Amino acid sequence: MNNINTRIKSLKEESMQSLSITPDKKNEVLSEMKLLLTERKSDIFKANQKDLADAEKNGIPSPIYNRLIFDDKKLKDIVKGIDDLINMPEPCFRTVLKRQLDDGLTLEKITCPIGMIGVIFESRPDALVQIASLCLKTGNYVLLKGGSEAKHTNRALYDIIHTALINTGLPAGFVTLLETRDEITELLSCHDCIDLLIPRGSNEFVQYLMNNTKIPVMGHADGICHIYVDKHADFNNAIKIIVDAKTQYVAACNSVETVLVHSEIAETFLPKLAGALEKNNVKLLGYEIPKNIMDCEPATDEDFATEYLDYIVSVKIVKDTEHAVKHINKYGSHHTDCIITENDSESEKFMLNVDSSGVYRNCSTRFADGYRYGFGAEVGISTGKLHARGPVGLDGLLTYKYLLRGSGHIVSDYASGISEFHFKDL
Repeated sequence: MNNINTRIKSLKEESMQSLSITPDKKNEVLSEMKLLLTERKSDIFKANQKDLADAEKNGIPSPIYNRLIFDDKKLKDIVKGIDDLINMPEPCFRTVLKRQLDDGLTLEKITCPIGMIGVIFESRPDALVQIASLCLKTGNYVLLKGGSEAKHTNRALYDIIHTALINTGLPAGFVTLLETRDEITELLSCHDCIDLLIPRGSNEFVQYLMNNTKIPVMGHADGICHIYVDKHADFNNAIKIIVDAKTQYVAACNSVETVLVHSEIAETFLPKLAGALEKNNVKLLGYEIPKNIMDCEPATDEDFATEYLDYIVSVKIVKDTEHAVKHINKYGSHHTDCIITENDSESEKFMLNVDSSGVYRNCSTRFADGYRYGFGAEVGISTGKLHARGPVGLDGLLTYKYLLRGSGHIVSDYASGISEFHFKDL
């Protein structure tokens, strides 16, 4: 394991070179990645079939199996994401503030890479390409550790990225793949080398990482998303949105898990919703819902705190928007929550008071995604409140520094009153 520690320290030293990589060179390696992904897609699909066969043999749960699939559609999506990144402006060393403090004393705030990032993710091999491409664009070295269930696909994708780096003359260590469980333990001890850790996995997994490392951790645990159907909702829109949010990709962290319905429309709306969901093979769990309104299995408080990632949805009747907000802030995971209403004041009340990284009106929670936000891709969704929140794209992988340029200025002159500050934004 000491060899791994030494390797990570070496990569940290090497990562300082990334600060001098030009925007054109970054886009060159992204273009090469895009080309190789398309040329070698049959290799990727063969590797993925091995992982899928192993998953079936090992009885992996269907939500994880669905995330594991890497098909032509996912390939097209990640290629499109890389295209979008290439066309985005260079994110590093942008001036976001320039201020004169006094004559000849100028302060500038610029964006810059975070440095060395570790990303540990489960199930989804497409995440490997998204993360690598975002880190390349932002000039961050990245250590990638994927789940063992996707080992063949991850290796095939990483080989392509490694080849693209070599072909374009960039350091091969810019993107590094870790493949054993022991390497995670060693990675967690490298707080002097790794600047940020981004986990993508279960709540238990994220909590384990937070409790076992000194490295700052950014990420989200469960995705317990809600849709509240207000009494002023358009029923057709509501049903269409809920069906999409639950079934469009059921294993996603932004799929809806709980539907809250205003008590004044419950009797008329819930039977319609139940019929639509049953047609899509969705099982309903109802909390204290009379059988004459909707016949379903009972839901418990534990269900409201569960991320199903399956064709299951909890349903609860609430008396008003305040009651819905209170439920969401208690049971939700601060991921993405939505109100369906035609009433502006109820919408504003909901959107301002729900404490989540994404709060929507009249649209599917499935829009919570870096690609759909126009970020090109994302390394994950952050439900915390420091540094980055929501889908973490280019901006979330940058920090900043202050550059101060003077000509012999000293603080004593200002402390004694000989000189005075003359602040002026430039």
